[in-house]
Amino acid sequence: MKTAHLSGSLRTNVGKKDAASLRNAGQVPCVLYGQGEQTHFSVKRTEMDKIVYSPEVYQVALDIDGKKAMGIIRELQQHPTKDTIQHVDFLELSDTKTVRVKLPVRLTGSSRGVMAGGKLMTVFRTLQCVGLAKDLPDAITLDISKLRIGQSIRVNSIQIPGVTLLDPANAVVVSVKMARGAVKGADADDEEEEESTEVETTTEATEAEA
Repeated sequence: MKTAHLSGSLRTNVGKKDAASLRNAGQVPCVLYGQGEQTHFSVKRTEMDKIVYSPEVYQVALDIDGKKAMGIIRELQQHPTKDTIQHVDFLELSDTKTVRVKLPVRLTGSSRGVMAGGKLMTVFRTLQCVGLAKDLPDAITLDISKLRIGQSIRVNSIQIPGVTLLDPANAVVVSVKMARGAVKGADADDEEEEESTEVETTTEATEAEA
């Protein structure tokens, strides 16, 4: 995962009044937990917004009045009407403990099926994963260039060393469907067309390699 950096200040008082004062001053109350005692601190809202509202998933290098720690956002609370960030929980990362995160799905390549008139359907834009922080990628990148009309990439065809995917194994992540005006078989060359004729009944279940 990519790393973001945040500097914070320890909170001397922990309570609703103190938290409200921090918010009014443009700060976000936070807590870091997972490795021993909890650490209560605050960070600038403008800096927190850059991380929370980014499409990326970050591990966060925290500097809390000189205390260094690596964490990941586990939970955040937002104002019900203003959508401003009210509180953030950070889970402190360990070299030996796995962490569960949602990683974005990114597609690369131009699908042969789409170029033949098919419609690309993205079912999952994020996938639940578990693994050590060092093994977690920035995103799950899927090459769709081999996908023809009627083919899909399922969860069980995605392999990431050291990472386990938690979504249903047979769930379709991305597929190419027949669309009006598309001609099935127009995306195959001669050899593939002969092969697809022999396995026509299983074409819908065939998965392209991710």
